[in-house]
Amino acid sequence: MTDLLVTADGLVAVRDDAPRALPADHTLDRLLADADPVGRLERWYDAGRPRGPVAAEELVAPIGSQEVWAAGVTYLRSRAARMAESRDAGGGEFYDRVYDAERPELFFKATPHRVVGPGGGVRIRRDSTWDVPEPELTLVVSAHGQIIGYTAGNDVSSRSIEGENPLYLPQAKVYAGCAALGPRLVITSALPGPSTGITMTISRGGKVVFTGGTTLARLRRPLTELVEYLFRDSEFPCGVFLMTGTGIVPDDGFTLAPGDEVAISVDGVGTLVNPVVRAG
Repeated sequence: MTDLLVTADGLVAVRDDAPRALPADHTLDRLLADADPVGRLERWYDAGRPRGPVAAEELVAPIGSQEVWAAGVTYLRSRAARMAESRDAGGGEFYDRVYDAERPELFFKATPHRVVGPGGGVRIRRDSTWDVPEPELTLVVSAHGQIIGYTAGNDVSSRSIEGENPLYLPQAKVYAGCAALGPRLVITSALPGPSTGITMTISRGGKVVFTGGTTLARLRRPLTELVEYLFRDSEFPCGVFLMTGTGIVPDDGFTLAPGDEVAISVDGVGTLVNPVVRAG
């Protein structure tokens, strides 16, 4: 297992707490296009230049030219929340049917310029009145459809817009600063197990206003199934990131506010921390 950090100066590979800087032409795009990314990163690490620890302020979003996609209604808690938010619009039945359907819900989430890294401001829309973060295990998938790692992700969502009409999902999900990834990519051929924990804490004015947790054991669909559907009749020449859904949803009375801080932790990855800002 090798961790991969992305800084403004390039990639840093970390094994056994020993970081090594990689040459400028060793990019995430090149790695995920390889037929054996895990093996390629091991070779890159062996040839890398030893360097000191990477400071938090050096980190940027761990993404190259990859698209970010997401899966929905993969946890029972998510199904309940989305049925409730869209009941008045007549969309509740859609989400109930998706949870039990053979085909998963998969949707486009972000292009690289819409993604922020650790410390970057995740945004809430100025035309939305009900906004929530969605902490999610995010898969790193190669161009060949192999799950070769994972990280933490924040799939920020406007529940007021999506709840008005399910057809407004792209507007509720895709906008500037709508997603965060990090703090590191765990590159490994081993999938995270059911006991892998995900937690989220939201702070406002220095006080915790929400905390919750779940594990992958509550994820209804196998990770490999989500990826298989994503790659049906689609190609990702430089790989893709896939958010796998959320099992942590704040109560209906909660909405994000500018100045909030969202901290998402995934076992083995670390904690992704982002302040909340309002778009525009």
